[in-house]
Amino acid sequence: MTQPASVYSVYDASATTGVGRGNREDLVDTVYLISPTETPILTALPRTKAEAVLHEWTTDALAAAAANEKVEGDDATIDAASVKVRLNNRTAISNKVAGVTETQQAVSKVGMQDAMAEDVGKKMKEIKRDMELMLCANTAKVAGNDTTARKSAGFPTWIVANRNGVGAAATGDGTDTATDDTQRAFAESQLLEVSQECFNSGGNPSLLVVGVFNKRVVSGFAGNQTRNADASGKKIVNSVMVYEDDFNTLKVVADRFSRSRDALLLDTEYAKVAYLRPFDTWDLAKTGSSIRKQVETEWTLEVCNPDAHGIVADLTTS
Repeated sequence: MTQPASVYSVYDASATTGVGRGNREDLVDTVYLISPTETPILTALPRTKAEAVLHEWTTDALAAAAANEKVEGDDATIDAASVKVRLNNRTAISNKVAGVTETQQAVSKVGMQDAMAEDVGKKMKEIKRDMELMLCANTAKVAGNDTTARKSAGFPTWIVANRNGVGAAATGDGTDTATDDTQRAFAESQLLEVSQECFNSGGNPSLLVVGVFNKRVVSGFAGNQTRNADASGKKIVNSVMVYEDDFNTLKVVADRFSRSRDALLLDTEYAKVAYLRPFDTWDLAKTGSSIRKQVETEWTLEVCNPDAHGIVADLTTS
């Protein structure tokens, strides 16, 4: 069969070289975005208020337990007082700038009503992803100056007492970084050792944060040798969402923005995100036919007591 001569078809109505171009476009009024936005550590940690760019807090400890027997009528003597330790971290400024031309703001758009509002919302999500990465980073705090940005020290720089790793630990006050060394496979014995150390120190971590590869490794630990089969749903469950050992019950989360060579055991009662300035948005001066808005926050990581947390470092990631 052949098309009759001179008949008007969709090729004529829509093609760039057609004579008609009379058909409307078929464009779904939705923009599909799948970039991950989950920030499990930032979400899990409580918020608190910072009041200066140097945010400080104090830790204390009890004397070690010991046999305590005194003779009858013993003359009282003063026992040594524990020495408190003051720790600190530096606030970091995180921002993004959204920009849209006046023309783009005015035209009819796909999947949105307001181009600037959509861009501001995306910038806020991007900053939160940046913050999650920085919380997990092996980065020391930096005081900064007029030409150098301040930096907030990440979790790996604070954890010393409860640590299993090949490389040397940091000092433990955020002033320097841990030393990366030869990577090795994540073993259940390493996790159990650190969990026990946290318990001995007085911590009760509730969150195990791992990269995506080591999330699969945790799901293969011997403690999860029993696999569940859901016959009605025709599926096999081969994943660990909660890991319980003799000392702690850990919610296991895969964090796309964590340092994939580290497994963090976090006690969310003893870590906070301190905001000197919460998220805010303001207009920037117009310099032409465009609109600009700045999205900004100033924050730091407060590791209330580093000994509440643990880390298994130097893990393979593939």
